[in-house]
Amino acid sequence: MFNKSDFIQLLLDYQVLKFGEFTLKSGRVSPYFFNAGLLSSGKALDMLSQGYASVLAEQLNEKDHPTIFGAAYKGIPFVATTAQTLWQAYGIDVAWGYNRKEAKTHGEGGNLVGADLTGKSVWVIDDVMTAGTAVREVVAILQGAGATLAGIVIALDRKEKGQDERSAVQQINDDFGVPVYSLVDIDDIITFLQAKDESEHLANMMAYRQKYGVQ
Repeated sequence: MFNKSDFIQLLLDYQVLKFGEFTLKSGRVSPYFFNAGLLSSGKALDMLSQGYASVLAEQLNEKDHPTIFGAAYKGIPFVATTAQTLWQAYGIDVAWGYNRKEAKTHGEGGNLVGADLTGKSVWVIDDVMTAGTAVREVVAILQGAGATLAGIVIALDRKEKGQDERSAVQQINDDFGVPVYSLVDIDDIITFLQAKDESEHLANMMAYRQKYGVQ
């Protein structure tokens, strides 16, 4: 069973989650940084896929022929291992696919690999949503393939203001009318730091949350 505290510890062990001072694309100086690309071992991928699968298992109905999608390139191993975990742990057989950033001009061609998305309602797996730009690109890909967006599952929700008073997650939810679930969010990380009595990091995280956070 997926455990948030164990997952956060894994993120720290693999330096996926780091504390310090990090300048984001927005220009904000964040006290933490998240890089899911460093989940580069079987153990790490297994725990991540367990998290994604635990959320999706409650949302998917196999009679609807569910499909999950990962965006190139980081999302490719995530979606593949999640499909496998859904089958092994829950007996749910999902179709899965991903996109290439460059379309092939030979073989099967195109920029989509895996499941046929035509007419499908598709769940997207992603790591973190900061501005929502990448998700909007994925939605355009799905629409171009004749599919619709069913929902999104991300590893981390930063729960901070984007272009207005809403977070990127809230904007996506409002714009597309689909649910966005996360495995952990900034409040979970703060709770973890409180339990570990990490006073320095905790103070910085709470100050950042107060300044930029949303509910």
